[in-house]
Amino acid sequence: MNAPQRPVLAAMQAAQARLVAYMQPTPLVPLDLGLPDRRIFLKLETLSPIGAFKLRPALNALLSRKQAELSSGVATVSSGNMAYGMAWAAHALGVKMAAYMYEGAPQTKIDGVRGLGGEVRFIGMDDWWRYITDADRPQLDELLINPVTDQAVLDGNGTIGLEIVEALPEVDVVFTPYGGGSMTTGVASAMRALKPDTKILAVEDENAAPVTAALAAGRIVDIETKPSFIKSIGGPSLVPQLWPVARELIDGAETVSLEQVTDAMRLLFSRARVVAEGAGAASLAAALSSPRAQGNVVCVISGGNIDADAYATVLAGGIPRP
Repeated sequence: MNAPQRPVLAAMQAAQARLVAYMQPTPLVPLDLGLPDRRIFLKLETLSPIGAFKLRPALNALLSRKQAELSSGVATVSSGNMAYGMAWAAHALGVKMAAYMYEGAPQTKIDGVRGLGGEVRFIGMDDWWRYITDADRPQLDELLINPVTDQAVLDGNGTIGLEIVEALPEVDVVFTPYGGGSMTTGVASAMRALKPDTKILAVEDENAAPVTAALAAGRIVDIETKPSFIKSIGGPSLVPQLWPVARELIDGAETVSLEQVTDAMRLLFSRARVVAEGAGAASLAAALSSPRAQGNVVCVISGGNIDADAYATVLAGGIPRP
């Protein structure tokens, strides 16, 4: 697999032009909390057609391919939202689709894939991680699109950054949840091209914070993780092909606790009527607690696909079981 490159402005703009026929820009809305040193804005990827940002990279990955490449179908590896996005994109384009997911992925995302005609293939967590890092890969007839390192995926994620700058040219800080790192890399690439002084901060669950560990060590390290209900960020390590690009672009990382994340989820519901999954609310949790959140602060609310029972637990004041 070729190592991904930092997305360039022209490629991100081309992705933006491709997406416009399938999805509208998501809104950037203020969250007025009366804070003296920061104005918080929410980039609501929860309002995409699948309720998460992953539709952008999935659509761009398919729309930028030649038809012959898609003739046998497509496959991806995902904890949920990329699978859902790829299923939506494949359905829209009339392409067969399969997703490699692990047991325990949110049921709402599994149901979303199947409801759009996608096939779900369950694999173990170790195999799932090896597929993402390209340490191993299934033998397929379908075109396998890596959800983290595919160049068209990164370019598609960059469209979030383009929209942020269009809506708020005076942006000072952007918080993005960091899972595999493709969204952070895409958004940061757009910011570096258009607003190079903007600070880009990756947000992690303290129960699985490989970016924080890598920045401290000066290299990728394997970490021990703790169980968490947050499924879309964090992991035992970083995707090695992408990390050199991401490290060059970000200004640092912030970790948040499960208590901070669930507080942010409840705040989003009570003050903005926004339903966010744990990973989606993590950026707001960081923006509320970080001393680096100064001026015009954008939180990418990456997705809202959470199982109903888990969300009910959050609204009742609890923390869902892993």
